Amino acid sequence: MSSSKCSVQAADKRKILVTCALPYANGSIHLGHLLEHIQADIWVRFQRMRGHETYFVCADDAHGTPIMLKAQELGVSPEEMIAEVREEHMRDFADFHISFDNYHSTHSDENKAFAEEIYNRLHAKGHIKTRTISQLYDPEKGMFLPDRFVKGTCPKCKSEDQNGDSCDNCGETYSPTQVLNPRSVVSGATPVLRDSEHYFFDLPAFGDMLQEWTRSGALQDEMANKLAEWFESGLQQWDISRDAPYFGFEIPNAPGKFFYVWLDAPIGYMGSFKNFCDRSGIDFDSFWRLDSEAELYHFIGKDIIYFHSLFWPAMLDGAGYRKPTSVYAHGFVTVNGAKMSKSKGTFIKGRTYLEHLNPEYLRYYYAAKLTSRIDDLDLNLEDFAQRVNSDLVGKVVNIASRCASFITKRFDGMLSSHVDNQALADEVMGAGDKIAAYYEAREFSRAMREIMALADKVNEYIAIKEPWQLVKDESKQQEVHDICSLGINMFRTLMIYLKPVLPVLADSTAAFLNDELVWQGHNTLLSNHKINKFKAMLQRVDMDKVNTMTEASKESMAPVAKATPVSGPLMDDPIAPEIQFDDFAKIDLRIAKIVNAEHVEKADKLLRLTLSLDEQAGGETRQVFAGIKSAYQPEDLIGKLTVMVANLAPRKMRFGLSEGMVLAAGPGGKDLWILNPDDGAQPGMRVK
Repeated sequence: MSSSKCSVQAADKRKILVTCALPYANGSIHLGHLLEHIQADIWVRFQRMRGHETYFVCADDAHGTPIMLKAQELGVSPEEMIAEVREEHMRDFADFHISFDNYHSTHSDENKAFAEEIYNRLHAKGHIKTRTISQLYDPEKGMFLPDRFVKGTCPKCKSEDQNGDSCDNCGETYSPTQVLNPRSVVSGATPVLRDSEHYFFDLPAFGDMLQEWTRSGALQDEMANKLAEWFESGLQQWDISRDAPYFGFEIPNAPGKFFYVWLDAPIGYMGSFKNFCDRSGIDFDSFWRLDSEAELYHFIGKDIIYFHSLFWPAMLDGAGYRKPTSVYAHGFVTVNGAKMSKSKGTFIKGRTYLEHLNPEYLRYYYAAKLTSRIDDLDLNLEDFAQRVNSDLVGKVVNIASRCASFITKRFDGMLSSHVDNQALADEVMGAGDKIAAYYEAREFSRAMREIMALADKVNEYIAIKEPWQLVKDESKQQEVHDICSLGINMFRTLMIYLKPVLPVLADSTAAFLNDELVWQGHNTLLSNHKINKFKAMLQRVDMDKVNTMTEASKESMAPVAKATPVSGPLMDDPIAPEIQFDDFAKIDLRIAKIVNAEHVEKADKLLRLTLSLDEQAGGETRQVFAGIKSAYQPEDLIGKLTVMVANLAPRKMRFGLSEGMVLAAGPGGKDLWILNPDDGAQPGMRVK
């Protein structure tokens, strides 16, 4: 755990526990995840610098049907898979300088014990109900299907291939049992309705408490207003059970029934902290008991507000534990003004970023745009490069690089004891309380603006004084010493303010200055103090590297058209359900000539192809929509031969009727090839 030499009065010292939402253990960390973890880490590092007893924990969310199916696809046990993913997540967070005291897993002894304890306490107080419900069941896989594992036709607009709970075409929401022509995403089978007894948490019993708590200041106003809609429509009992097979914890005294992943996920905060406390000799109960004076903060995304602001505090209250001091929600990350896109290379993994760019660039850019509100944050990549280069390199580090060489070469590395401009020094040092208030309120963008405004004033002071000119006059040497010493001191103060955001740059600064950069140091100046030789601290952002990063993201993450998978929706290269030879023999593969190709308006992946099955290319034609836009320009396809499925039933799409299917293969992106027959082939010929 990071600690601070800064002391605070015992009466003012706070006990703080901070958590981030738990990343799901079936995928890599991406720049969207990192917004939250960087936001929380900046706040935690600030609190530690202020001398407060502050702990920061997280864990992988390791339970649920997707984890179970993904492990089956990989041919490993769920335990093996989640252990490997956790190691990957821990490496990524560490390399972005996220200073967790503990990073655990919800599949742990501690989490199991707390989940059972909370459930048993709720059950003993009559807050657990049971009733029989009807659900869609996959007869081939022998399992009930969660909403996301059902596909079918929208009951409202009749669009095909829609999700089991909502329609992408018309926006309608519905129950999976309302889907027309449903199919299991797991096996492709037609699901059937089956009854099962489920366990419910009686959320309505906590309605009065929740209405009071959500308006107590524990939530942002936007959150509280949104939650009011739930109270108006009436709280519903919450289904907390799932049937076997399921990867998770079995419910006590309920064989074959498992805790729904969202029940034990937030309990994972307790499990991770308990694991840390047991290893570190910290009193766990002093943070979680009802009369605790400690502060508990959850940093989360706006998409999981309901779980953290209704279900979670109600569970804690019913089980006799304290509720969070505050739940802080943030918006989503967009890139270049749009939703992160795999095809555009803007869905960027944390590891891909690290292979090309300094993590502190991203930490600063996020800080420069983060507020206490729930607004989405746009990562504009050109603005990202310009802001980092302008602010960090051109303003802050520039102060040290302009002054340091004079101190080391002319004055043996010793800073002057005389302050050349006391008013400037007082202004920069006196801004500490305002900047601290911004950090405390999570108004990081305002803190960064204040710091950069001060940096501008220091640079202006140095530019006006021109020590590089004064040094040519032997009678001006003391003035040069005083000017550059003040510049170095102001650089030090600014880096104290930036230390929560830029911990590695702060460490380099501390080594250069022979100083610890504690928060209270902003009130003092280094006088007659020895510094070390200045070394380049930060390189400018190279847009070529930014572009290479996005290209690498395209190549590694571009989507590929996929058949219905055998074992679930999470395979990278799923295999379609097994068919018989007679089924395959029904497929009519024909040579076709591409007589026209054109872009499809508002479609990211599709080209509209006109295919001729006639040898003279003047007879029968078919319109086919093909997801090959990432690999081909329309004009390059005209005149080529390809292979198509000629007897595929026409399918009505949003952009028109598709009357067949072009065969293509490859990993995706630019590496996607239509099957081009030999030169001797003719349109209309059957492929055997």
